[in-house]
Amino acid sequence: MLNTLYPSLLCLQDGTFYRGWSLFRLLVHSGEIVFNTGMAGYQEIFTDPSYAGQIVVFTYPELGNTGLNHQDNESRMVHIRALVARNISPVFSNWRSNVSLRNFLVSKRLPHIFGIDTRSLTRHIRSRGVMNAVILHPGSSFDLNNPKFNQLNSTNFVNTVTTKNIYYTNISVNQKNTHSYLTFKDKSISNLHRACRIVVIDFGIKLSILKKLLGLGCNIFVVPYNCTYETIMYYKPDGLLLSNGPGDPAFAKHSIYTVRRLIHFSNIPILGICMGHQILNLAMGAETFKLKFGHRGLNHPVGSFKYSEITSQNHGFAVSKESFLNSKLSNIFRCNSSNLNDLTVATTLHTSIPVFSVQYHPEASPGPHDSDYLFEIFVKLIDLIKLVS
Repeated sequence: MLNTLYPSLLCLQDGTFYRGWSLFRLLVHSGEIVFNTGMAGYQEIFTDPSYAGQIVVFTYPELGNTGLNHQDNESRMVHIRALVARNISPVFSNWRSNVSLRNFLVSKRLPHIFGIDTRSLTRHIRSRGVMNAVILHPGSSFDLNNPKFNQLNSTNFVNTVTTKNIYYTNISVNQKNTHSYLTFKDKSISNLHRACRIVVIDFGIKLSILKKLLGLGCNIFVVPYNCTYETIMYYKPDGLLLSNGPGDPAFAKHSIYTVRRLIHFSNIPILGICMGHQILNLAMGAETFKLKFGHRGLNHPVGSFKYSEITSQNHGFAVSKESFLNSKLSNIFRCNSSNLNDLTVATTLHTSIPVFSVQYHPEASPGPHDSDYLFEIFVKLIDLIKLVS
């Protein structure tokens, strides 16, 4: 039934609406509407847990040209609430593709709307800021002032995407099946090879991050975001990685407290990525705030006025630079580089212990890979600490 198009509406919280089409009859689907400026990587965006609860506008006008495959998913699930596109291509071509985007949308019943002016919509969001929205069939009814609609802003999305069980993985497991993981009960910690042992706190981790660590020979334990300090230390980690994730980092109060204890009492190298960066900074005493329309795309310049890297970013909150300047924090924890578009904090670094964080995605699937070296630095830092301990 892909030749049948159904009229659809996109209604924004401020009363603005756009008319378009969908490949099946929509019900009512709500979420926070955001835009992504990437020209590629729509499959990774669909399956990135950081987009939980969000309706994603793709600013690139043609979506679906390369189809989808079985290798590029960032999780086992589709996490976006809905997608908005100018055009969804009826044809696709790529040597790895297995299914067209149109077939994928229909088979997954993924809410969507296309045929609208996404340039106009993006300019509207940039002007007014991100807001809640619904997509629906014109015959459906929905009250934009419904209290349930406004509850989206107070939802702890991390709790919906974090792992429910602790699991272990290494390269030997993934050589057999890239999507298979051993749980802790399957293997005794005392029998593990003492290669670099990483505990990952899962706020909504992308598989690409795990693949980078596996490629460096790490043994990995992935734990829920609300895991205790004692449980983390039981696994005798050589390093700790705080993953990416969706929503407001302030909801992860237990994690902030746990990370604060790890910073002060463990002397374990810690790397924070995206939400992990925000959690780390909150644990250090900094503050975060919501950006007007966030940073979502593959071409964000990060650095100083002497150098820059092009980075992949996906976040709606940022660390307050003023919270560094107006406190004692700047003496021990420094903003090392900035987002060169708006000068928000991009990286932070502790001056005396092995703790650092980045607001962007160094694993960057589908790219760019300017910051890929950070994983090697993290592992080399762990090796150095182990050598002198």
